Amino acid sequence: MPGTISKNYDFDASAVVEQLRNSMTGLGTDEDTIINILVTHDNEQRREIDESYKCAYGKDLIEDLKSELKGDFEEICVSMLEHPRKYDAKQIHNAMCGAGTDETTIIEIMTTRSNAEIEEIKQIYKDEFENEMEDDLKGETSGYFERLLVSLCSGAREESPSVDYEKATEDAQKFYDAAEAVWGTEEADLNAILCLRSRPQLYQTMIHYESLTGKTMEQSVQDDCSGTLQNGYLAIIETTKNLPAFFARRLNESFSGIGTSDTHLIRIVVSRSEIDLDDIKQIYEEKYETSLCDAIASECGGDYKKMLQAIVNGGVQ
Repeated sequence: MPGTISKNYDFDASAVVEQLRNSMTGLGTDEDTIINILVTHDNEQRREIDESYKCAYGKDLIEDLKSELKGDFEEICVSMLEHPRKYDAKQIHNAMCGAGTDETTIIEIMTTRSNAEIEEIKQIYKDEFENEMEDDLKGETSGYFERLLVSLCSGAREESPSVDYEKATEDAQKFYDAAEAVWGTEEADLNAILCLRSRPQLYQTMIHYESLTGKTMEQSVQDDCSGTLQNGYLAIIETTKNLPAFFARRLNESFSGIGTSDTHLIRIVVSRSEIDLDDIKQIYEEKYETSLCDAIASECGGDYKKMLQAIVNGGVQ
């Protein structure tokens, strides 16, 4: 699954640091140089640039960028310099701050990161905010949605690539029995199957489920669950079937309604830029009949638009 940004094999940290410093001194700021540097180096190199900048000038690059830039352009530039898991931890924390909880951000991150990544997020979260992430999630949610997040937070999904077809058949029956339970849905059984089975195993269970019941697992979840729990379950199913398609839908949602959900847009574009953004933009165009760059152009402006489009294109066009 190709990303749009990759390692720069002609990397010279000291030269890049000097360019960045020059772009922020004198009259005005050279935003084009900042954009070009950030999108032509991968995250590991960008963080090396951050360290080299501090060594060379005794100043923090992120703080200098914050003093020179503003708004969404500032946010996306700073995001590009964060360690990916530290960025995830901050996004989850921000989703629980202020009025209400942004469950969509929490669901997105918790259902698309590997066990090892979730463990790293939890450790960074504790270091940054002096709380256990699981405790904060439990404090902000309740009921079966809380249980779903606790299960995901445990990072206990099986990771074997092999598939047990007999087990998939058994799980399909269990899922059906739980969804169709006489006294209401048995969410605990649904939770166990969706949160513990490996992605290949769960995908096979979905195939068996459709053969067994004549309807998709999504349809059962939509019929038998509601609210944030339904959204969480559907995210697991969707990311198991087609991960880039899930992010294409999330990007389209960020453009929908009154105004653009810039935090969601920035997070997805930045976090997937070295993983599968090339696949995401292809699926986006097929599904929504417009290119991701054109969608960005219709919703965003200025240097912020330039940066988003540069990340999507893998460089300044």
